[in-house]
Amino acid sequence: MINEKIKLAEEYKNQIDLLKPFEGYNLQQLRGYFRIGLTYSSNAIEGNTLTESETKVVLEDGLTIGGKPLRDTLEAVGHARSYDYILKLRHSRSLTIEDIKEMHRIFYSLIDNEKAGVYRTIPVIITGSKYPVTFPGDIEQEMKELDRWMGIENTRIHPIVFAAQLHKRFVFTHPFIDGNGRIARLAMNTALIQKGYLPTIIPAILRSEYFALLERAHADDRGFVEFIIERVIETEKDILRLFNREI
Repeated sequence: MINEKIKLAEEYKNQIDLLKPFEGYNLQQLRGYFRIGLTYSSNAIEGNTLTESETKVVLEDGLTIGGKPLRDTLEAVGHARSYDYILKLRHSRSLTIEDIKEMHRIFYSLIDNEKAGVYRTIPVIITGSKYPVTFPGDIEQEMKELDRWMGIENTRIHPIVFAAQLHKRFVFTHPFIDGNGRIARLAMNTALIQKGYLPTIIPAILRSEYFALLERAHADDRGFVEFIIERVIETEKDILRLFNREI
């Protein structure tokens, strides 16, 4: 089943590649689509209360939303800036832990500058999970191991599978005090765009399924990998529809 879905994702990617290079207004539209869509959906998964329309107002007009927590606005601005950063990595051959730390620094600096891009020094418990995350004293080594894994597997396994497993490995380590889920999804999307795929959006409506599959991935990650492949496919279909291409 996974191989069949990967084949479908590749077919849609090939159709999108025929539309490239995206230039001018089309490029601007596409970047805005993902900048707002990814920021809204990734923050909403973590409990941010801004709607997609409110996120658009914050990012495009620079306005705060009355009645909403200031932190929700700071998270939107920080995530959008991190998205801008990962676009700069799209021509790199691989992703590094220093890139990931920079993503977090950019995302979290408006919220808590002292902890932005810095590994946590206290233990944390993930609500709803029966599995522990990495102990603070082991984070540095775990992240070095992730760096080594990325360098080896980046060219050995299919790009979407690599991106999904990178997401899983990072979130199980949980190296930062906060924002790990958002950085996991940004890192995953960096891996995808470096291999010529578009970023993929995980809708907030799928939050429960997404978390359940992540939890199950501690024992067997096939369901989670398949879920990410499906999200890639659905995002590709959305983009093809935006460009009036038959699916």
